[in-house]
Amino acid sequence: MDFAFTAQDDAFRTEAREWLASHADGSQDRRSWERTLGKAGWIGLGWPEPGYGNRTATLTQQVAWAEEYARSPAPPRSGHIGENLLAPTLLAHGTDDQKSRFLPPIAAGEELWCQGYSEPGAGSDLAGVRTTAVREPQGSYYRVTGQKIWTSLAHEADWCFVLARTEPGSRRHHGLSFLLLPMDQPGCVEVRPIRQMTGTSDFNEVFFDGARARVEHVVGGEGDGWRVAMSLLGFERGVSTLAQQIGFAQELGRVVRTAVETGAVRDPVVRDRLVRQWAELRTMRWNSLRTLGSSQEPGAPSVAKLLWSGWHQRLGELAMQVRGAQAAVGPSDWTPSTPYELDPFQHLFLFSRADTIYGGSDQIQRTIIAERVLGLPREPKG
Repeated sequence: MDFAFTAQDDAFRTEAREWLASHADGSQDRRSWERTLGKAGWIGLGWPEPGYGNRTATLTQQVAWAEEYARSPAPPRSGHIGENLLAPTLLAHGTDDQKSRFLPPIAAGEELWCQGYSEPGAGSDLAGVRTTAVREPQGSYYRVTGQKIWTSLAHEADWCFVLARTEPGSRRHHGLSFLLLPMDQPGCVEVRPIRQMTGTSDFNEVFFDGARARVEHVVGGEGDGWRVAMSLLGFERGVSTLAQQIGFAQELGRVVRTAVETGAVRDPVVRDRLVRQWAELRTMRWNSLRTLGSSQEPGAPSVAKLLWSGWHQRLGELAMQVRGAQAAVGPSDWTPSTPYELDPFQHLFLFSRADTIYGGSDQIQRTIIAERVLGLPREPKG
């Protein structure tokens, strides 16, 4: 596409920057912040339909908002799964009743969502889903039983969209349905946080033991879950990637400043790595702009994932290198209540180890490019 910011885009950017400057101070809890965003209409900018309490914006204006948000002290979003994944799926496949029930609370920041896809035996190979949903004899509800894993923000979510097997004996992508399920079901839904190397728990295990989902909350109809689930994965576009790169640039800037302060920049190998990181980040930005909004390049999301995940891991390693021996020392002494704390560079290094795994591992992305773009023989399935 011919990408350029217009005068209207610049005015929109200014409005976004000024609003964020007057409302975002970094101290808000994430749930109340979602409500603040919703009250001002900033949730749902990318939805093709207005009327749910959301503003609408052009693709370039969405980029402007995302970039200004990344530059602001606003907290990380809790509502992006509902806003950017579920909402477009409902707009494409949902009934009018489903849209009128679920889109306004998402736009208002009142209901948060998580994604029930991956399972212990069905991560990269999503068609191996074993979670079942059995319709009750009276016919108004499904009973969902099974386990999901690596469920981001499940500990905060009010609802979960779940890919489950509704046809007994079905295999692979047949017999699956896409259900909307409330998380507040004591005794039927259990969320167990997964402690990471960083000491935080952003991901969770979720266990369903007869949890109830209404029949009218099946999106796309019973048995059509695979089509709906794949459609959802296709809604992720380059807007979020461009905003992510603003954060990457800020991290790189801190690494460069530290290299100057510690004297590591005098090492020609370190200097070469710093320049390479800068050049690769600029390349990622122009590639994202080039493919923004394009539906003609089926491998573009996989290429983007490969680029940024490896880049971010290398930045974490470089952050440790420029710190020298101090990189192995925590910012505070060990205590029984806080076994260890991490400074920002240590957190970057440890968390980025997962970048090449979550959201589709590097191996999976290369397989997608090989099969769907290059036309190479499909990988044998066991």
